Amino acid sequence: MSFYLIITSTAAFVACIGWIVERKRVQKLETEKTIELEQQQQLREAELKEQASRTITLFDRMIEGVIVLDSKGLIRLSNNAAASLFGFTNPAVGRNLIEVVRHYEITAIISKLELESEVLGHEIRIEGPNPVRFLQINALALRDREGRYDGAILVFHDLTRIRDLEVVRQEFVGNVSHELRTPLSLVKSAVETLIDGAKEDPKTLVRFLDIIERNANRLSLLIDDLLLLSALDSGRLQLQLQAVGLHAAIVEISEDLSAAANRKGTKILNLVNETLYAKADPNRLRQVLSNLIDNSIKYGQTEGSIQISASLIANAMIEVRVADDGPGIPKESHARIFERFFRVDKARSREQGGTGLGLAIVKHVVQAHGGDVRVESEVGKGATFIFTLPVA
Repeated sequence: MSFYLIITSTAAFVACIGWIVERKRVQKLETEKTIELEQQQQLREAELKEQASRTITLFDRMIEGVIVLDSKGLIRLSNNAAASLFGFTNPAVGRNLIEVVRHYEITAIISKLELESEVLGHEIRIEGPNPVRFLQINALALRDREGRYDGAILVFHDLTRIRDLEVVRQEFVGNVSHELRTPLSLVKSAVETLIDGAKEDPKTLVRFLDIIERNANRLSLLIDDLLLLSALDSGRLQLQLQAVGLHAAIVEISEDLSAAANRKGTKILNLVNETLYAKADPNRLRQVLSNLIDNSIKYGQTEGSIQISASLIANAMIEVRVADDGPGIPKESHARIFERFFRVDKARSREQGGTGLGLAIVKHVVQAHGGDVRVESEVGKGATFIFTLPVA
């Protein structure tokens, strides 16, 4: 009997030990599984956090301004482009839309979204202390599972640059039309006069043929300049770069313009060192120098002088300066002087002739060489045109 109890007790003990071992094994598995789940959860949270960070970074790098609203018109999310457009500080979470945009048309669009699914291509004009801006708005309504309005996404595209370019294009077309119309009208008038019988008088015939030739040349120059600017704009103009001696180039241009200079008694002073060589296209450099020196002759004083100098500057560049003693250029015109057809004094400029494209050509040719151009001037103290070219 006692032997049976021993056996029974031993079996129970072994079973108890087995249960304890199994329980520990199960607990260990559960612990390992819990740790694994926690690690997976942490990994997932890290991935979500990284994904959210990438999304926010991408969101803030967008060119378009984006604002996300809740159903009450409060901002859920806004990017840096939107903050820049409307001048508020990001993040703007929780702020009312009208508080940050301050424009009634935008709030009117939000009202529409409560009934409509989207509003596309709506344009607004924003005025304020900053320059006028034009924005295009695309808005999308957000709805919950029951179809109730739950906020909106607003995307703002800045059209200001496009509108500015449209104005420039319209001005350009108007200026070209005017520049073409004037010589064409003179040619047509001369031809009609000759047809009506003036050709029978030799002196009259010569005079009107001279008018036709002069204005035909003017039209030809205008077309050539327009084609050159078109080639420069499109990048189709191929520069034949080589070492060009600046002193010799200025001597050549001065000789070509000597007749015009002599008529006004203008002295062209070439102060450029003969050792200075620029890396440039000789023909295009000729256009730059010819336009600048010719302008200085036209607008400089009678019996005056033009000084042309050059010097080495930083970044392996040469700075060339063409200074006249003319009436000068008002400061407010400095930024526009290189625009096509821009004239400080329109009446006087047209009397002097030219196409009105000379300085625009100077700017584009210099920039095609990797240089820059600017003007320094005060009214009554002449003007100095300065451009840079790479050293040969």
